[in-house]
Amino acid sequence: MHPDQPVFLRACRSLPVERVPVWFMRQAGRSLPEFRALRGTSSVLDAIARPELAAELTLQPVRRYGVDAAILFSDIVTPLAAIGVGVDVVAGRGPVVSRPFRSASDIARLRVPDAAGDLAHVAEAARIVAAELGDAVPLIGFCGGPFTLACYLVEGGASRDFRRTKALMWEEPDLWSQLTRALADIAVEFLQVQVAAGARAVQIFDSWAGLLAPAAYAAHVLPAAGRIFDGLAASGVPRIHFGVGTGEILPLMAAAGADVVGVDWRVPLAGARQRLGTGIAVQGNLDPVACLAPWPVVAAEATAVLDDAGDEPGHIFNLGHGVLPETDPGILAEIVGLVHERRSRDA
Repeated sequence: MHPDQPVFLRACRSLPVERVPVWFMRQAGRSLPEFRALRGTSSVLDAIARPELAAELTLQPVRRYGVDAAILFSDIVTPLAAIGVGVDVVAGRGPVVSRPFRSASDIARLRVPDAAGDLAHVAEAARIVAAELGDAVPLIGFCGGPFTLACYLVEGGASRDFRRTKALMWEEPDLWSQLTRALADIAVEFLQVQVAAGARAVQIFDSWAGLLAPAAYAAHVLPAAGRIFDGLAASGVPRIHFGVGTGEILPLMAAAGADVVGVDWRVPLAGARQRLGTGIAVQGNLDPVACLAPWPVVAAEATAVLDDAGDEPGHIFNLGHGVLPETDPGILAEIVGLVHERRSRDA
């Protein structure tokens, strides 16, 4: 049963576990009153720049919910902001880039961040969290995936269809390749800094990759995604790959090098397992909106997810996307208790 490893890490490696591990994307967020009280009105990037604050915000949901993993309080654009790209995270809008990328001269603005300088605050926050958690609860480091980061840089912010990004991808494939390769190198350094500081798993959030057809993903995103996973291979930590609406590209996301593929609520976990094949763990996939319902409804939906995942090793319970701000923290605590009662026949 490999009792020397936390249950989350064993599940990531598709090893037998005594119970199903659980954590929540965006578990450190506005749904927690203690989070709102501590962060106040400061911007996300300002909070991230303060290691003690970022560490405390990371630890709050571990204490509140008893989840099996912490995820560092940070943002996918943190390394871009650190190298002076000119990006901010605006409340209600998400990442906003002051000078959107349009040409090769813009790509020249990108560089791999310096671990000791640009990302020192990230490393310090991770060290604080890892020291506090010890061996019992692993810390997850994360980065943005190449397509999602490119979307924000090219569009200048959020978009319904990311038409400028897709146009660049198809019309100027060489330029697109340069951009995504540079973003992959930045992501690798960002992840390596977190792992060196104590993160014991990583997750690549390519949130908008589901906007692409399989052929487009394979041709224009998979090489850069694979570059990120390859860059972390020597670390030995489990690597999770997540996107929204990615049902048709799940096998490609695994092919990039993932040990675990995150599945949103649109794809049944049993079907995801069939698409991914053996040796790839799945993470998910309760609809975040279901958490707004009364507890009997939430319990039934969470149980359905567990039933659908089956008893084979390699399932990490999570939501199909992030915790919504209006979610009752008590509901999430109840979910953790319900999931932890799930026993594996292979334990």
